[in-house]
Amino acid sequence: MAVPPFVLLLLLVGCATTVTSDQEPFVGVNIGTDLSDMPHPTQVVALLKAQNIRHIRLYNTDRGMLVALANTGIQVIVSVPNEQLLGIGQSNSTAANWVSQNVIAHYPATNITGISVGSEVLTALPNAAPVLVNALKFIHSALVASNLDRQIKVSTPLSSSVILDSFPPSQAFFNKSLNPVLVPMLNFFQSTGSYLMLNVYPYYDYMQSNGVIPLDYALFKPLPSNKEAVDANTLLHYSNVFDATVDAAYFAMAFLNFTNIPVVVTETGWPSKGDSNEPDATLDNANTYNSNLIKHVLNKTGTPKHPGIAVSTYIYELYNEDTKAGPLSEKNWGLFDASGSPIYILHLTGSGSVLANDTTNQTYCTAKDGADPKMLQAALDWACGIGKVDCSPLLQGESCYEPDTVAAHATYAFDTYYHQMGKAPGSCDFKGVAAITTTDPSHGSCIFSGSLGRNATSVNVTAPSMNSTTSGSPALKYYTSTSCFLLWMKVLVWSALFL
Repeated sequence: MAVPPFVLLLLLVGCATTVTSDQEPFVGVNIGTDLSDMPHPTQVVALLKAQNIRHIRLYNTDRGMLVALANTGIQVIVSVPNEQLLGIGQSNSTAANWVSQNVIAHYPATNITGISVGSEVLTALPNAAPVLVNALKFIHSALVASNLDRQIKVSTPLSSSVILDSFPPSQAFFNKSLNPVLVPMLNFFQSTGSYLMLNVYPYYDYMQSNGVIPLDYALFKPLPSNKEAVDANTLLHYSNVFDATVDAAYFAMAFLNFTNIPVVVTETGWPSKGDSNEPDATLDNANTYNSNLIKHVLNKTGTPKHPGIAVSTYIYELYNEDTKAGPLSEKNWGLFDASGSPIYILHLTGSGSVLANDTTNQTYCTAKDGADPKMLQAALDWACGIGKVDCSPLLQGESCYEPDTVAAHATYAFDTYYHQMGKAPGSCDFKGVAAITTTDPSHGSCIFSGSLGRNATSVNVTAPSMNSTTSGSPALKYYTSTSCFLLWMKVLVWSALFL
């Protein structure tokens, strides 16, 4: 259902937005716990510190995790699981007890800054929708009683599928059947100075578009101006799905006369592996999406509707969750495996140390499998000559002579040069015959630069793991048939701009 152009013009002129950013933009991570070997909370916190992750979202209030986070300064959003929502939404005292046990008992040592009341309740648990606003208010009242309402904000994540007709963004509006809940909810956010939590999954937008949405547009890849999508009502240019979805949320709120509620993206990401029918769930695409996302948020670009006002974002997710149900992609949204080793090394040169995936110094430069032996030999000769690598350990009888192959010797020389150059961008290329890996190539007495020992990343601490019953599931992000139809009917028209 399209809004008449003249109504849109009146709306756009009459609803000057006043969204502001109260703090520097940040990129945080969600921490799900559906792992067969969930790291101990102290290991989780050590990884967060090593990666300079200062903002996290938990899907529960696990006591061990909240204790481990104490005195770290890491800002934490805790969650009321969906299965507890009905009880809290029907009883002020139940909500007060929940806040007392799960928030007040840990604050301020643990820097809790937000409470997520449920997750995608309107689409995942519609029977609880009638009590959702009450649950928000009851939780907030308990914070007010403890004088914590200014320090800790209360909100609830929404699936982007509640926004209909979202292309172009200026015509977006919320599913009107949800307005009896959404209007009082937005009133609550506005009156308490809170924000709209939105889960944004360009991966699923792309997968469901049947080729209408270009992959580059979903992955934040640079587009020439003639390939950007133009909102005909505002003449704003969109170069990625993420910004278009966030602006659709802003326009949908403006349609209901709410123009000063910020958006925080509580979940977004891209899977690194999928089943045969998920060909775009790849390491390269996951790396590209998350790397571009981080740079986009931290450079304060903002969105076309709100340039310069960055949208702080939580990546889904810290760990691959190998016990998650569903397709293979469901298990592979993580940045790290259970041992803390990165799934891939993010492309973040010049973007600071946040989530560099490389702070443990356990990345290496190795010869690519199947590389041309002549190219490898030429690169090896260069590294041991002009590159000033000490290749004496490769001499016969020395520690790294065996195995006596060009590939093995090149790997030693490449890795030594890579570390001599401080792992600078481009220092592991050697005309395309080298690649960065997280697998330590050390063997026997041949220890490579940066190695912490063969088992350094596999420390296992036997202790109770976190008990999580509801971590966010991208499987729940699939649109309903009605909203999907409306969305893609509009996209089919809009897609002509890409052709």
